[in-house]
Amino acid sequence: MSTHAERATAFLANESRAQWHDESLWFVREKRDRASRALPEWEALRASAAAIKAHTLDHLGAYLEQFEQEATKRGAHVHWARDAAEHNHIVETILADHGVRKLVKSKSMLTEECGLNAHLEARGIEVTDTDLGERIVQMRREPPSHIIFPAIHLKRGEIGALFHDQLGSPAGLDDPTALTEVARGHLRERFLAAEAGLTGVNFAVAETGGFVVCTNEGNADLGTALPPLHIASMGLEKLVPRIEHLPVFLRLLARSATGQAITAYTSHFHGPRPGGELHIVLVDNGRSRLRANPVHRRSLSCIRCGACMNTCPVYRRSGGYSYAATVPGPIGSILEPARDPGRHASLPFACSLCGSCADVCPVRIDLPQQLLAWRGELTRRGHAGWSKRALFRGAGFVLARPRLTDAVASLGRRIARTLPDAWATRLAGSWGRERALPAFPERSFRSEWRNRRGR
Repeated sequence: MSTHAERATAFLANESRAQWHDESLWFVREKRDRASRALPEWEALRASAAAIKAHTLDHLGAYLEQFEQEATKRGAHVHWARDAAEHNHIVETILADHGVRKLVKSKSMLTEECGLNAHLEARGIEVTDTDLGERIVQMRREPPSHIIFPAIHLKRGEIGALFHDQLGSPAGLDDPTALTEVARGHLRERFLAAEAGLTGVNFAVAETGGFVVCTNEGNADLGTALPPLHIASMGLEKLVPRIEHLPVFLRLLARSATGQAITAYTSHFHGPRPGGELHIVLVDNGRSRLRANPVHRRSLSCIRCGACMNTCPVYRRSGGYSYAATVPGPIGSILEPARDPGRHASLPFACSLCGSCADVCPVRIDLPQQLLAWRGELTRRGHAGWSKRALFRGAGFVLARPRLTDAVASLGRRIARTLPDAWATRLAGSWGRERALPAFPERSFRSEWRNRRGR
């Protein structure tokens, strides 16, 4: 199985794309910074959000039961899914009971996590992702590469060629406005033909039994207003206790994700619309297991804003597909090893531990500390590889002996200063292949410190 470093090498082979990807995401990070600085109470909002999420996780069982009771009172049908297979079976059964053959979807990374599209398509149900970015990657038979910007890895010329091949748009069309018009016409046909709409859930309120879906395209509103059947797929962690907590997260989400004050559409759902049906599927799929882990449970506070990806120097330069995960980037490097440690063992080791992700996280998840903890845990489980384990053992032996550390460092520095740069990079292995190694100093910090103290 390939590692993150190997997959990143494939992305970096196209240097111009890697550079453009990096700059595009950093542009979004700068918008986030401007939006956050415009709010004097920004840090207070982050502190409140972190406290609300921590409290909710501590009492999650009680709040989930309250949410089910209130949602049922309002006429919704609530289903519980232990894992991805059960979620897909529940959705399939609901659609089959209503004779649905055409489904439109909006705003649901959870269905990507569960593999719902492939499950339904194998049973003859036409599934259309209506978020423009997700529709683009769906047409390419690719997963999203970013949770907010699913097609951020593609240039508009590639999208124009895709639309020409599959939607019959003029060849060579690459104007964003014109491409959007082509997509709008295509998607409107799907909306009008849909027999059911499925959305994700950004936030749900235990007190009211309602939930919120945030979009910038209005597609969730169309997908739930036109067909009579609405299915909402919701991870257990999406809850907040009371309606008064909701504005805290709405003020943080859009600013952190795209630098907007608020998303263009913030749609509230409290029971089915008149003459329709609403089914809410509550999905565990490993969340209870993660909640029981005292080290990593805070990762369930994530509100899926993508800010950690936009700031991460590794994600920006390696692309979303290098993570081979539904949720890539720093938060994905915590969530995915919890789900499948063998498959995703390389992800925590891809992190530079620069701490930028923690600086921008709107709910103050201690991402670098959790990634560091995963490194130790994966190493103890034997997932780090024999060479890395041997290196760590050797480093531990040396670092525990100050005089030996000085001697080894001195010898290593002399060797490194005489080696050609290409040799030094090769000795650094896959870690150094795409990095410029710094110049090695003539003397160590310890010797310089002793020298200055002596003077």
